[in-house]
Amino acid sequence: MKINKTNRISAINPYQKHAENRAGGTGKAKQKDEVQISAAAKEMLTTSKASGTDRIEHIEKLKKSVSSGTYYVEAGKIAEKLLPYLKE
Repeated sequence: MKINKTNRISAINPYQKHAENRAGGTGKAKQKDEVQISAAAKEMLTTSKASGTDRIEHIEKLKKSVSSGTYYVEAGKIAEKLLPYLKE
């Protein structure tokens, strides 16, 4: 068996040249990701249905009912909320 042109190893990875160009850099500054939060989203963060001590009390009640096994989940309400997503 005869193998010709054994010096063509670079053909194994055709993307190597592209990667080397990117690693070397072309002098361009890299773009940074930017996140903008709308005014409506900021308002939603500041206002909530239950705030402060009311929220903490509600969470404690839920924790107690779950740990004691008395927490009741209405399957009908869950099904109603899931149905629109399942229809898509």
